[in-house]
Amino acid sequence: MALGVSLLLPATPAAAHNSLTGSDPADGARVAAAPARIELRFLSRVDPATTKITVVGPDNVPAAGAAPRFAGSRVAVPFKPGKAGLYIVGYQLSSSDGHPVKGEVRFTLTTGTPADPSLSPSPSSAPPSPSVGTALPGAATTAGPAAPAARSDDDGTPVWPWLVVAGLVVAGLGAALLRRRATRS
Repeated sequence: MALGVSLLLPATPAAAHNSLTGSDPADGARVAAAPARIELRFLSRVDPATTKITVVGPDNVPAAGAAPRFAGSRVAVPFKPGKAGLYIVGYQLSSSDGHPVKGEVRFTLTTGTPADPSLSPSPSSAPPSPSVGTALPGAATTAGPAAPAARSDDDGTPVWPWLVVAGLVVAGLGAALLRRRATRS
């Protein structure tokens, strides 16, 4: 019976997976004025040693103004805007259980400055390499509303099918025990 009850309890390892809880600008946002920085907020603490952040703009031009800065569950990246268009903020990190989590936040800058041609990658060059940042001093800031990340490669395997199977196994074992007791009596 104890085994059956333990199988019905929710699995806790999934809680160890970190995930994006919001960003500024929000995923899918259209902004007229370029922000000074891009902020990503995660469910739990982010390790600077295992986190990579990239920011690219139109024509795959790098748009990170400097290395990311970390403060607990937040990452701030100085933004170096170029021309108007789609900007993609890519992230990759490891959860506390070692599970890799990656995804991206996209926003559109509706007005911009001409892109610096010296930053434009040549056709034969590889995409910009991810950056690893430093600690963010005095990061006690207030957060805006959290925006869920729509594009994430996190495993995201649902737990409910396992709970249903466990419940059926427990019910079957319980029925078998009751039948066995009934036949003995």
